[in-house]
Amino acid sequence: MGTLPSPTQSFEHISGLIERVTYHNGENGFCVLRLKVKGERDLVTLVGHTPSVTPGEYASASGNWLIDREHGRQFKATFLKISPPTTLAGIERYLGSGMVKGIGPTYAARLIKAFGADVFDVIEREPARLREVDGIGTKRARKITSGWADQKAIREIMVFLHAHGVSTSRSVRIFKTYGSDAVEIIRTDPYRLVQDIRGIGFLSADTIAQKIGIPPDSPLRARAGVSYALSEASSQGHCSLPHVELVDLAVKLLGMSPALIEMAIRDEVNRENLVEDTISGTSCVFLPSLYHAEQSITTQIARLRQGSPVWSGVNSDKAIPWVEHRLGITLADSQKRAVTLALTAKVLVITGGPGVGKTTLMNTIMTILRAKQVTAMLCAPTGRAAKRLSESTGLEAKTIHRLLEIDPATGQFKRNESTPLPCELLVVDECSMIDVPLANQLLKAIATHTAIIFVGDVDQLPSVGPGAFLADLIASDAIPVIRLTEVFRQAATSRIVQGAHSINQGMFPSFPGKGERSDFYLVPAEDADDIATTVVNLVKTRLPRKFNVDAVHDIQVLCPMNRGITGARGINQVLQAALNPPGDHSIERYGQVFSVGDKVMQIENNYDRDVYNGDIGFVVALDREDEVLQVHFDGRDVSYPLGELDELVLCYATTIHKSQGSEYPVVIIPLSTQHYMMLRRNLIYTGVTRGKRLVVLVGQKRALAMAIRDKQSKRRYSKLRERLAEVCH
Repeated sequence: MGTLPSPTQSFEHISGLIERVTYHNGENGFCVLRLKVKGERDLVTLVGHTPSVTPGEYASASGNWLIDREHGRQFKATFLKISPPTTLAGIERYLGSGMVKGIGPTYAARLIKAFGADVFDVIEREPARLREVDGIGTKRARKITSGWADQKAIREIMVFLHAHGVSTSRSVRIFKTYGSDAVEIIRTDPYRLVQDIRGIGFLSADTIAQKIGIPPDSPLRARAGVSYALSEASSQGHCSLPHVELVDLAVKLLGMSPALIEMAIRDEVNRENLVEDTISGTSCVFLPSLYHAEQSITTQIARLRQGSPVWSGVNSDKAIPWVEHRLGITLADSQKRAVTLALTAKVLVITGGPGVGKTTLMNTIMTILRAKQVTAMLCAPTGRAAKRLSESTGLEAKTIHRLLEIDPATGQFKRNESTPLPCELLVVDECSMIDVPLANQLLKAIATHTAIIFVGDVDQLPSVGPGAFLADLIASDAIPVIRLTEVFRQAATSRIVQGAHSINQGMFPSFPGKGERSDFYLVPAEDADDIATTVVNLVKTRLPRKFNVDAVHDIQVLCPMNRGITGARGINQVLQAALNPPGDHSIERYGQVFSVGDKVMQIENNYDRDVYNGDIGFVVALDREDEVLQVHFDGRDVSYPLGELDELVLCYATTIHKSQGSEYPVVIIPLSTQHYMMLRRNLIYTGVTRGKRLVVLVGQKRALAMAIRDKQSKRRYSKLRERLAEVCH
């Protein structure tokens, strides 16, 4: 989160009487109002957010004028203040709207007749006088005064938040969370907002803290900042940080002295908001959630590896010839050994690169066990990976979140220790993508009698989230591991497969000669502009023409990073301009333009909509009237209010990290030495192995050579490997 704007920051201002409330959403506060504004001949349309609004009230707004293609001129309010009306007609209309409990149109008229313009003062300061009005007894008077107090509390909270630079839409979220205690809570500890309010990060809370006078060297700020530093580290894949590194990072992020940071760490450990432990003898600091997740994973693996599978006693000497005949295949010796081990192990890892027969092996095992009436469930971390698993096995596969039956209202899983998954075998694919928190939730939901097969390519990038679950599981020697290395005949003819294995072994891959047909190419381009132009040319014209592929649906550009001309953001802009230029079918939100026909990606889990981080869809409709964008994901349409488009990004290009678990017919990877920070062997290897029919690298040979040489995948601080090795040996 960046710094919040101040209410004076290049905004225009309007104010006027609210004639009509065209639309108001009680959940998120979004509203469309019609205002009578001095100097304006017609009513003005105002779009903004407020917890409550009624005709007859007075609106003051800061924001900007814009011309909506469908609805014409309107004022978009960033800050919106609603005040009680001042004219007798306005007051009567306001009171009669039902806004204040206990007053309808009849009592509104009576109150105005009795007290005139002083009615608000009477309600607030002399509530006993309400009983002078015919029909108002003790009970109704009490209802009216408490209803008025609620409205007043809302107004005071909004005024306070606006004064401290919080936009109205965020103010509504804060009010919905804290209610009438909002001002007190924020004055006491504005850093609570980070944990409690979606969309407010440490930097936003820090801005509010400064505005309400919390000093930059406050212990409160230091304590919140230390957790912020650790959560920043977890977004880089760490479950913890060495004490020394945490101090350095917090000093850099907060601009505070090391002594204050040390004191804050000590305080937070004492309050049990942080946990101290050692990794390989080095003192480290953990966020409690990640510390306990690692401990829990260790306990679950120790529990699950005990005993034998329910189908123990299957004779592999008989099962293997039977399954070869059934599937019409001949297994290699390495595959036969793997099948034998899989039929006896309670918990097992199968790992290997492209073309080594992981799919054949899984189908073989599943065919044997289904013949033995074993009940199996299959899952993968993403929707696309689950779909691929279903296609390759012919069995239903779900995302881990769907398998565990996520409850959208709470974000909790219905499947857990007390309600485990009803299966005798669980197959989990693409395990390199599973982070520590998700691994913990999955393992807790597996019954002790259930056998598990973890499948994944350990040489790919580790998970986007914290930890390196698959790598740590394998390195700990806690459970049996099948490593498939033999590339089979059919796959060996693919230059993609050959190239991927060369890269993984630290060798420069071989590319086709001039005029030679292949599925793996390097198109030379030197500077960043040249690389970007070449990518657009390939996507829009050359590849569709030469390989008969669809530019939007079949081709995916995968970038080493987000930033720069050749990063995902830059390439997305030029590809959108080339393939689907913005126009009347477009809307701009959060610094991005979305148009009907655009390819987009969901970038956070949304359990209500049943869409998850990494899901790719296509914009199919834009409804300006209802303020909704509709996106088609794998056979179903999902609606997004325009205020929530920060959950989507364009996806003509995405990062290699975001592509994990997916396969695309055609992959293009721009490579520039500008990406040197990210150029690692496992990054390029992961990108190349995403392509099914065709992979094209665009850029500098030396950038590719740099990546292949750099085997140093960045170390992730986690104690999981150590814990597993201790408990399971």
